[in-house]
Amino acid sequence: MKISTTLSIVAIASISFINIASADLMVFPAKGQSNEQMEKDKFSCYGWAKGQTGFDPMKTPTTSTPPPSQAKKGSTAGSAGKGALGGAALGAILGDSSKSAKRGAAAGGLVGGVRQSSKNSSVDQKTKEWEQKEASNYANNRNQYNRAYSACLEGKGYSVK
Repeated sequence: MKISTTLSIVAIASISFINIASADLMVFPAKGQSNEQMEKDKFSCYGWAKGQTGFDPMKTPTTSTPPPSQAKKGSTAGSAGKGALGGAALGAILGDSSKSAKRGAAAGGLVGGVRQSSKNSSVDQKTKEWEQKEASNYANNRNQYNRAYSACLEGKGYSVK
């Protein structure tokens, strides 16, 4: 491969890289800078803004791991089944008739299902809160990066919107 071909590939990759890094910002050369100079300045400001904020818009977003206590432990149906078995056993012990066992099973199933459903709702709510917090953190970090990137480019004579 020729050196000029390699340089062309690197230049195209750099331009693509810079455009992704500043995807939501419009940059205009207010002092007549050439396209080549503008791309160099964008790359320079990308590195500076990343260093200032610790945020890299080119990096795949990551999140913190939700606490293990937020993982769902069982299904409503499974808990209802366990409750029904316990209720049937209790009904059979307390009353010798199969009617008592059936009533105990129904009551145990209902209580077990309601408890698990309530637990799952709480887990779902905590998960939603965690997701919102992560999205908010990403948006705040991206905003800080954009502010630093814009400040750098404006300092080099560009109009940034």
